[in-house]
Amino acid sequence: MSTETAAAAAEVAAPPAGWDEARSRVYAVGLAAALPTVGRPLADADGHTLAEPLTTRTDLPAFPTSSVDGWAVRGDGPWRVVGRVLAGQTPPPLEADGSTVEIATGAMVPEGTAAILRIEESTRGADGRVAGTPRPAPEWREPGEEAYAGEELLPAGTPVDPAVIGLAASCGHDTLPVRRRPRAALLVFGDELLTAGPPGAGRVRDALGPAVPAWLRRYGCQVSPTDVVGPVADTLPAHVAALRAALADADLVCTTGGTMHGPVDHLHPTLEALGADYVVNTVAVRPGFPMLLARLVDGDGRVRFVAGLPGNPQSAVVALVSLVAPLLAGLQGRPMPVLPQVTLAEPVAGRGDYTHLALVRWDRVAGTAHPVRHVGSAMLRGLAGADGFAVIRPGTSGAAGDRVPLVPLPLTPGERAW
Repeated sequence: MSTETAAAAAEVAAPPAGWDEARSRVYAVGLAAALPTVGRPLADADGHTLAEPLTTRTDLPAFPTSSVDGWAVRGDGPWRVVGRVLAGQTPPPLEADGSTVEIATGAMVPEGTAAILRIEESTRGADGRVAGTPRPAPEWREPGEEAYAGEELLPAGTPVDPAVIGLAASCGHDTLPVRRRPRAALLVFGDELLTAGPPGAGRVRDALGPAVPAWLRRYGCQVSPTDVVGPVADTLPAHVAALRAALADADLVCTTGGTMHGPVDHLHPTLEALGADYVVNTVAVRPGFPMLLARLVDGDGRVRFVAGLPGNPQSAVVALVSLVAPLLAGLQGRPMPVLPQVTLAEPVAGRGDYTHLALVRWDRVAGTAHPVRHVGSAMLRGLAGADGFAVIRPGTSGAAGDRVPLVPLPLTPGERAW
């Protein structure tokens, strides 16, 4: 994996990375720095990522279990009732032909059982004996029917959700080995930003300070209110001090604005001052072109990352889905995100030599993507009504009916959208 120091990059302006190349590059460095494994009780594992394959400690089920309420019978009927077995009990064997025990759904099937007669298909005679015809197919679940002891059920890298937690519990696990969740921080740059009230008098409301932490949490990060700082004063010393402080505890620091080389854009000199290496320095994508990802390595080998997001709000979200989402997938040991394919419902213009990420609504039933309005790089109205970005490759445009990749937005905290 090639990187370049911020100082060297400042001297030689390299061409922007292609969008696919940039995603692959940041995923690889994230995976190489995957966060350590920790044990979490099942109740605290939701939202984490399996660090090891999930295997079962016993056969599933561990013993034969009745799938119906009925009678466990041996030999030919009518059968003499010799007992009852409920779920959670260990019954004695059925030793005599012509005997039966009443059995509940989920109960352990006694040894010696030849069949289970459903309660609704049975009758009781005046002598108390049970009569009926058992169905030919067994009415119980065999040990190992779902899984055998030691069988791998889910691979490492699987996101943990309620279904995974339930499966782990059924396998006999009390804790799970998972990747520690990434800790993220946000630095907001820009003296022109207001943090309260309506915009006016040349100043605009900061939309990214409140929004970016929520996006990061949906990608699996821990972000506390104290991890959000800004607006940071538009001076190099203030930028260096703020970034150094944020890096003390965070695995990833996102910044907003300052990714160009204007008179008050101090991010690049700050990265140089801190000895960072660029993983990606600008990406050939519209909107969102001036984005970056840098890496810092401590003397003890600890790796931290800085994601430079553009100051325009929609461009910042493009940077999140383009660079931050694949990086976080790698840090959490998850597979590289695979993008679903959708059919364009309307034409979408290309952006020349750049990849175009076009905001769309995704009709999951029809598999179609519908472009939305109000999609300027400084606008958020279109984003608020969208489900993701249709990917229009460089040198192409999208015609109605074309199949293209889609970058889904993670619309809920637990959704597996990358």
